[in-house]
Amino acid sequence: MNNLKNIIPILLLMLTVSLSFGQRNGDWDKIRTLKIAFITERLDLSSKEAQTFWPIYNEYQAKREDLHEKGHTEIRKKLDASDNLSENDSAKLLDKYLQFEKEEEELEQTYLKKIQKVISAKKTLLLIRSEGDFKRKLIKQYRDKHKNNK
Repeated sequence: MNNLKNIIPILLLMLTVSLSFGQRNGDWDKIRTLKIAFITERLDLSSKEAQTFWPIYNEYQAKREDLHEKGHTEIRKKLDASDNLSENDSAKLLDKYLQFEKEEEELEQTYLKKIQKVISAKKTLLLIRSEGDFKRKLIKQYRDKHKNNK
């Protein structure tokens, strides 16, 4: 596991460099791969845990991405143009937004409960923290790269 700890920062750096040259879908695939490596290192799953955890987590991520796409197309684009909406249309859009947020929260609760059954509550909390840590590292790498290019 120590080797993996040394590799992840290098992989993150390589990712940020390649993001500026790669295709959009390829970039997301690279990010997913790095996220899997990051979570794998952090959770230190046994082989039995990994066999049951990853299918559940991957299903959760797929449903989460689908929900985000749906939310983006149905809500976010209209939200950007909300200055031009009537009060009635604004109320409808707000209702859709709140429903989207509720669906997102319900999805997260459902899958965190499923995950807890296969890897323990402690590792589930570590997963939540690790996802946040990964996002922060990725954003920091991106900002540092763009800061150095100015």
